[in-house]
Amino acid sequence: MTSPGRTERLVLPGVLTAEQAARTVAGIAATQRTDGAIPWFRGHHLDPWDHVEAAMALDAAGEHARAEAAYTWLAEHQNPDGSWYAAYADGAADEPTDRSRESNFVAYIAVGTWHHYLSTGDDAFLDRMWPTVYAAVEFVLQLQQPGGQIGWKREEDGTPVTDALLTGSSSVHQALRCALAIAEHREEPQPDWELAAGLLAHAIRHHPERFLDKNRYSMDWYYPVLGGAVTGPAAKERIEEGWDRFVVPGLGVRCVVPNPWVTGGESCELALTLWAMGESDRAVQILQWIQHLRAEDGMYWTGYVFDDEVVWPRECTSWTAGSLLLAVAALGGDEATVTVFGGERLPSGLEPDCCR
Repeated sequence: MTSPGRTERLVLPGVLTAEQAARTVAGIAATQRTDGAIPWFRGHHLDPWDHVEAAMALDAAGEHARAEAAYTWLAEHQNPDGSWYAAYADGAADEPTDRSRESNFVAYIAVGTWHHYLSTGDDAFLDRMWPTVYAAVEFVLQLQQPGGQIGWKREEDGTPVTDALLTGSSSVHQALRCALAIAEHREEPQPDWELAAGLLAHAIRHHPERFLDKNRYSMDWYYPVLGGAVTGPAAKERIEEGWDRFVVPGLGVRCVVPNPWVTGGESCELALTLWAMGESDRAVQILQWIQHLRAEDGMYWTGYVFDDEVVWPRECTSWTAGSLLLAVAALGGDEATVTVFGGERLPSGLEPDCCR
């Protein structure tokens, strides 16, 4: 089991002690396969986005070898077009269960790779992963639409789905900035990526009509802020506008209105968003509220139906635990986590002059 001495950076009063953090990290580690894959839980599927989220949490806890194994799994099983499938049975690379290829799932490798490098300073790792990141970004940008938004996915037969999701495109925005940071570090500028990121940021900030209407979902509320496209007073205004719709005091954040269901993942991501806005007190409060989702083994239940007072579904996912650890790591000042989610050292000002 992970030693509490390695998780002292993850101590947060009312949320985690070092021993509790160690137990949560051990729970994620127990989910990881020997080949590095991290499914939602053993017997369930792996998707590339949540796999990366769990790997970043392992890095935040000092489990760098495990995190590297997770990224190596992605590098070894990347499709020839730069993508990964949307789902793999229990993380088995030869058993994809959903052969569509989602743009934000593919892009997230850039965030994880940059986070691991910042956690370890391992230039050899960055060199090994650069071709993987490059191919992933190129796949994603083939789905960018003339208005800047990113098409959702390619179907199994290669047909592009040009409809765009605001949450997914916001996540891609964060990933493009991390990919550009990697390129800058390697002194391999990618001006086409800069232009793409700028056009995407403009679409997110100013053209909601270019995205499918999913405003019932809390992710569409906070993700433009979490992904770094909406900042400053605009971010504050956006979060305040949706607060009463999505936040259930004492319990957490709804996944979708009006359903009486709060979820751990969305709650932790909102906490991370609040931290990025400089509102650490409210971020900590959200994390304290969701401790009712903590299971005896240190993992976290996916959600809670408060009208019926029942945990649902009866599953503890690696990515829910991972999102909590990342929020705690950011609040605790972990440099790598602060950088990739705070955005201060990521490329900015990318929106083209013609679009400002």
